[in-house]
Amino acid sequence: MSNYNEPSKNSGQYHSVKGTAVETIGNLTGATSWQQSGKEEHAQGEAEYNAAQAQGWVEGGVDRLEGKKDSIVGAITGDKSQQASGNVQESKGETKQNINS
Repeated sequence: MSNYNEPSKNSGQYHSVKGTAVETIGNLTGATSWQQSGKEEHAQGEAEYNAAQAQGWVEGGVDRLEGKKDSIVGAITGDKSQQASGNVQESKGETKQNINS
């Protein structure tokens, strides 16, 4: 549904709500084509939202792992800058995972 073949939470929510509205109009008017197209758009919007959420969680996991690695390497080599950068990246990944749980 997103223009760049990447799932988007915003786009998913938009299509979910729009689909529900179209389905409701179809229910009120008895227009079965609107009912069906609304159900389909709602389902596609929910699927896109869930895909974006899963993608965000995975990306957060990658950030956490890379950050942990950099933090450990920095600690071992005495590179405080690398250690601090790794800690920041790990924290960023954890936050991203929490947001997408």
